[in-house]
Amino acid sequence: MLEDNESHRGLRNRLIEQLRTKGIEDEQVLHAMSKVPRHLFMDSTFLKFAYADQAFPIASGQTISQPYTVAVQTSLLEVTPHLKILEVGTGSGYQAAVLATMGARVYSVERIHHLHQTSKSLLSQLSIQVRLFYGDGYAGLPAFAPFDRILITAAIPELPEELTRQLRKGGILVMPEGDRGSQIMKKIRRTGEDEFISSTHGNFVFVPMIKGTE
Repeated sequence: MLEDNESHRGLRNRLIEQLRTKGIEDEQVLHAMSKVPRHLFMDSTFLKFAYADQAFPIASGQTISQPYTVAVQTSLLEVTPHLKILEVGTGSGYQAAVLATMGARVYSVERIHHLHQTSKSLLSQLSIQVRLFYGDGYAGLPAFAPFDRILITAAIPELPEELTRQLRKGGILVMPEGDRGSQIMKKIRRTGEDEFISSTHGNFVFVPMIKGTE
């Protein structure tokens, strides 16, 4: 049973206040995160960690990102309703749920079949509309390009050209760039056919992005 009760909502509200104190100012992001029941995207035995501001392991050696990290990435995307967003790395489905709750049209690709199936089932039960695909994130989803926004949710040493081509002119791509250990959050805006403007937004830690599927 997918329960989201008053206690859960209270814990979420407390988390949102923590994110405000850490500098998250985008009220639309905070509102969406206050609506998405993060505890349902984790094993029920770990409820006490669901609304702590920390990353937590999920299946297949992956993690559900720290709420602060989700808030930062989502804020950098400058999400408005009806934007077409490609998420590379569905994972638990939590980040996709936040984007969809903000009114975006979300396309999300996951390379691990078990995670793809699990997130697909959960999002369906929650009636959260996300188009989910099983495949290699490095390839993106060229059949559905171009995208207004692209979000990469795993550490990547450099931006693949294939994903660059799928970002429309004027679009924004957000990714944690770097190898294992620590990455720099980058925001890249495509200003022309081969023209990009990038900025950096602090250090984060993500699991590595891997080619292929399993």
